[in-house]
Amino acid sequence: MKRALISVSDKTGIVEFAKELSSLGVEIISTGGTYHTLQNAGISCIGISSVTNFPECLDGRVKTLHPSIHAGILAIRGNAEHMKQLSELGIDTIDMVIVNLYPFKQTILKEGVTREQAIENIDIGGPTMIRAAAKNYQDVAVIIDPEDYNKVLSELKQNNDISLETKFYLSAKVFMHTAHYDSLIADYMKKQAGIEQFPNTLSLTYEKVQEMRYGENPHQKAAFYAEVGNSKGVLTNAVQLHGKELSFNNINDTNGALELLKEYDEPTIVACKHANPCGVASAENIYDAYMKAYNSDPVSIFGGIIVSNREIDKKTAEEINKIFVEIVLAPSFEKEAIEILEKKKNIRLMTLQDITQKQPAGSIDIKKVSGGILVQDIDNELLVEKDLKVVTQRKPSDKEMEDLLFTWKMVKYTKSNGIAIGKDKQSVGIGPGQVNRIWACEQAIEHGINHLGEETVKGAVLASDAFFPFPDCVEACAKAGITAIIQPGGSIRDQESIDACDKAGIAMIFTGMRHFRH
Repeated sequence: MKRALISVSDKTGIVEFAKELSSLGVEIISTGGTYHTLQNAGISCIGISSVTNFPECLDGRVKTLHPSIHAGILAIRGNAEHMKQLSELGIDTIDMVIVNLYPFKQTILKEGVTREQAIENIDIGGPTMIRAAAKNYQDVAVIIDPEDYNKVLSELKQNNDISLETKFYLSAKVFMHTAHYDSLIADYMKKQAGIEQFPNTLSLTYEKVQEMRYGENPHQKAAFYAEVGNSKGVLTNAVQLHGKELSFNNINDTNGALELLKEYDEPTIVACKHANPCGVASAENIYDAYMKAYNSDPVSIFGGIIVSNREIDKKTAEEINKIFVEIVLAPSFEKEAIEILEKKKNIRLMTLQDITQKQPAGSIDIKKVSGGILVQDIDNELLVEKDLKVVTQRKPSDKEMEDLLFTWKMVKYTKSNGIAIGKDKQSVGIGPGQVNRIWACEQAIEHGINHLGEETVKGAVLASDAFFPFPDCVEACAKAGITAIIQPGGSIRDQESIDACDKAGIAMIFTGMRHFRH
């Protein structure tokens, strides 16, 4: 290793690294701000213009884009013709490239950043150099990550060289990094240009939050990644106050509960199990909301997830502490509440600011299938008020209407085929993920009767995530004493369900919007 080129935006550890290289006899070439940093630290280095015999120009836009740099990087040392040409051109080889790129991500995440500012932070020379070095990894070591400085120095000191295995590892990191960098730029430019949401090619990029102990099952490896520049109120922004590391299933289940919670403005608790709600309630305060949610299904909540859109107080914490739950997520906790809950070492306590903030328009939902992905707009609508249509002879009362809207929110986040029953801003019974709708309906009714009693189910309302293909669900509702139904409508046999409602005196509303959830 005779010559190294150093040009870094992130100057973490660069002075110490350059000093070590210099002490090993490596000649250092540098540019702009990095050159001045090294010079000020007393490290001998050569300015880039002394190598190119051409001044940096255009406000620094052009400084390394020169044959004297790229030929020195790209020449294959074992190719006699390459080396002959370098000699004839008077170009020396560059054996190490230490470069990281303009901070494009940090720039676009700044509030109020202009398009001009963002574009000025698109690096051109940097990616060109590191890609060139990565391509010629057999002869050139390329370092983009300060965390690799010690690894490289250790090999240089021990072997006076860097192993081919390490060079290839460093090369792979370059192409991963430039792909991520370019994907950020492409996404920003796409949005700025107003290009359609689903273009012919789609590049997505994420950054790792943590590795998981395992995936859905212990034999599966897993990791958690975050979108770059994601919106407020998302799970990747949550802060863990207590408890062991979150599992794959913890995160998936909590996300399901969180998305449902965002639909409610009043103090609300959502209890969730396997990404399905099992207890939902709103009240004047969070303690009453918790008790209603717990009582709606005290069996399923055990080992589940609890999310709250208000601070968890001492009184609520004392009740939660009576059972085992995996996670409690809230905007904040009273000090006494934390002291009570953290007595259980296996519970995770998490806070999330802007917990009710919904994802912005244009956000996408991604599902993996074998050999590809499905991409769609997120389901960010609840219903269109003007499309609500009373289709039965009896209209719902104001009280029933309030319960219908409460329950419609619940069923939106219940796996299909999904049925939810609600009353007095409390879930009464939930039937998720059945292969036919009548089973989901019967399950929801049975849960309501078992946990809250027949009298509570009577006078409750029911929501279905999609239309009724047959009148059997209405007939089950009538038998249980349910008085109002909300569903999308749209079946060729809608009239049979309407007639069954009229016969039983049940009010029914069509929303014109379904909420399948798979």
